[in-house]
Amino acid sequence: QVQLVESGGGLVQAGGSLRLSCAASGRTFSSYAMGWFRQAPGKEREFVAQTTSADSTNYADSVKGRFTISRDNTKNTMYLQMNSLKPEDTARYYCKTVIVNLAYWGSGTQVTVFS
Repeated sequence: QVQLVESGGGLVQAGGSLRLSCAASGRTFSSYAMGWFRQAPGKEREFVAQTTSADSTNYADSVKGRFTISRDNTKNTMYLQMNSLKPEDTARYYCKTVIVNLAYWGSGTQVTVFS
């Protein structure tokens, strides 16, 4: 059974940094793209960043230059390094993968940025 568990969220002052982790289990994930999404209160869930099985990456314009996505396939873990955080980055952050046309989501980790 595929399971994704996020961690690393918290409360941080604007300009600060956090590193999120997504631990995956139930499968070897090196062959699949994985991504981060976020959802702020009252808003729709939005794409943040993605890493593919070929290690290519792409980012939402709002986080380019501030966030870095990476993965360690030996640990089945994906990361999101978030620097220069802004209050508008406040949201619940989710990791996601798609395997054989099925989407799997974690339960999320809360990031709150105060000014």
